[in-house]
Amino acid sequence: MSWTREDLHRLIKTKLADRLFIVVSNREPYIHISSGDEIQCVVPVSGLTVALDPVMRACGGVWVAHGSGTADRRVVDDKNRVMVPPDEPSYSLRRIWLTREEEDGYYLGFSNEALWPLCHLAYAPPIFYEADWNTYKKVNQLFADAVLDEIGDRQAFVFIQDYHLALLSRLIKAQNPQVTTAQFWHIPWANPEVFRICPWGEELVDGLLGNDLLGFHIGYHCDNFLNTVNLLMEARIDYERSAVIHDGKTTLVRPFPISVDFDQISQDAASENIKREMERIRHTWKLDDKIVGVSVDRVDYTKGIPNRLLALDKFLAKYPEYQRRVVLLQLAEPSRTHIRKYKELNLEIDDLVEEINWKYQSGDWKPIIYIREHCSPPGILAFYRLAHFCIVSSLHDGMNLVTKEFISSRVDEDGVLILSRFTGAARELTEALFINPYATDDFAETIRKAIEMPKRQRQARMRKLRHTVEQNNIYKWAGNVISELTNLGL
Repeated sequence: MSWTREDLHRLIKTKLADRLFIVVSNREPYIHISSGDEIQCVVPVSGLTVALDPVMRACGGVWVAHGSGTADRRVVDDKNRVMVPPDEPSYSLRRIWLTREEEDGYYLGFSNEALWPLCHLAYAPPIFYEADWNTYKKVNQLFADAVLDEIGDRQAFVFIQDYHLALLSRLIKAQNPQVTTAQFWHIPWANPEVFRICPWGEELVDGLLGNDLLGFHIGYHCDNFLNTVNLLMEARIDYERSAVIHDGKTTLVRPFPISVDFDQISQDAASENIKREMERIRHTWKLDDKIVGVSVDRVDYTKGIPNRLLALDKFLAKYPEYQRRVVLLQLAEPSRTHIRKYKELNLEIDDLVEEINWKYQSGDWKPIIYIREHCSPPGILAFYRLAHFCIVSSLHDGMNLVTKEFISSRVDEDGVLILSRFTGAARELTEALFINPYATDDFAETIRKAIEMPKRQRQARMRKLRHTVEQNNIYKWAGNVISELTNLGL
């Protein structure tokens, strides 16, 4: 039996009793934007928000996040709160506001020019500026103030998300030691020799050790964290329990492979609305007689988009019989475009798409359809359903939830997942076709293998993949986090 929303709701009522449940993240699950005279509510492209929104719908409570939408301030009350989702209000979204300077230093600067490349093995050197670090500390305090304001004099469980808020648990507990905190680190954790180059590594690790429970996607990242603590801190590490004892307090360190709402995605993907959208896409891009591949990414240098395009180029050159037959739909939402490394990546991708399409295009066919814009969740499901194969070629990834969304959408039990070995998802999704995204020739051969795989084999693999994701869905993930906290006597 797979976990359901109701199972998680019952668990939280039993384990958390009357405690207030608060999720904290940099990115908000719903963004309000101005569109002419109207206000639209959109869902951002974010694995974190896709994963946690179903949890919050099940649990209720408060989600604290940075309000970044152009109309966000117009819809909140005097406490900066708005009920979401708009079609089925289930929980409160508490927004905090950042100045342009705060966002530049905390988000673009320290979070994404320092911590992000530090933790990803994608050969982009981290950049450390003290001004960015000071702003990071300031914004973590702003988040702490908002959380403490929501808690008041109640008991609470605060579930902190990701690398933007490494100092938050320590700041909260400095004011209210009775609050229980857990934090999930959604990206990889670097090995100790890499992490020690961070000038403020000890302060970051100390901040994370303010949590009662600290989660990563896989055991390897837990081990890296424990070894980093051993290198940087005066703390006792209990490797048998996977715990750190620091300043008389214990932090459990555990792997929790994150997932998606399998049942909901499957149900949505089977709807008539998605079928109509599939037909629209087929007609718009003239895909009726084509072998379709799909990739869905933020434009980020860790996602291996250039590697993917070069592999497609190699495939078409080696197997010319597939020219005019194979199309890769590359959905790519722009991301962090004010950072130089991302600007360079956008130019590199544009050049590769133009070069490869120019080399092979014939009549109204071209091998790459590059869609660089925000795509709604129903639209993405339609692209998944249309595809003969899906490519996830990350150079380094904590998990990568595109994999699990694609599998959940395949209610026809068909399609092939081509998956980088360097993702957390590769540990679970063993029926995928694995690639090393740096090995271009082997990557190209795997594309051929995916296309030529017999239908019976495709379906057998997809059935196993769907069973894995169904059994290990987002509700089980959240339930495991809550249950682990009971080891601390919560």
